[in-house]
Amino acid sequence: MFSVRALVLFVVVLLAFVLLFPTVRAYLAQRADNDRLVQHVAQARAENEDLAAELDRWTDDAYVAAQARERLAFVLPGDTAFRVVDPETVHDPAAPLVDVTGSGPALAAEGTTTPWYATIWESVRIAGEADVADPLPTLPADSPTGVPTSQPTDPAISPPADPPADPPADPAAP
Repeated sequence: MFSVRALVLFVVVLLAFVLLFPTVRAYLAQRADNDRLVQHVAQARAENEDLAAELDRWTDDAYVAAQARERLAFVLPGDTAFRVVDPETVHDPAAPLVDVTGSGPALAAEGTTTPWYATIWESVRIAGEADVADPLPTLPADSPTGVPTSQPTDPAISPPADPPADPPADPAAP
């Protein structure tokens, strides 16, 4: 059935396969890596060109002014600044509107163009000028329990006085 020639041919093909397969496999893996690296280099070059173009844009004064207006909400003197609070909100005309006006130092005036950091600084300044009561009463030096013995100064919240143990002596009594 099998001749010696067929057996020798089979052994030679098997030996060639065993010797060439690792080499061909390494060659194909290197080709895939090379293609992947070429694609990576092309992406890096495109990104580099985009960054160089953006760097060139920052040298233009008009672009810098436009970015300051857009990103930092800067306005030129004489311009009127408008701020859209929430463009995605749709108000139901049947629903009652909530009045959010108030008069606290943290609330900004309606229509103000003051930057946020100036509003915060003004709030800190106002809070620093406010009078603050002493939250901890002073302890007397001879207080063994560590409980303050000072009484509150507001008569509305002071505890009632204890009734006297003995009635005062009347000097006119016999």
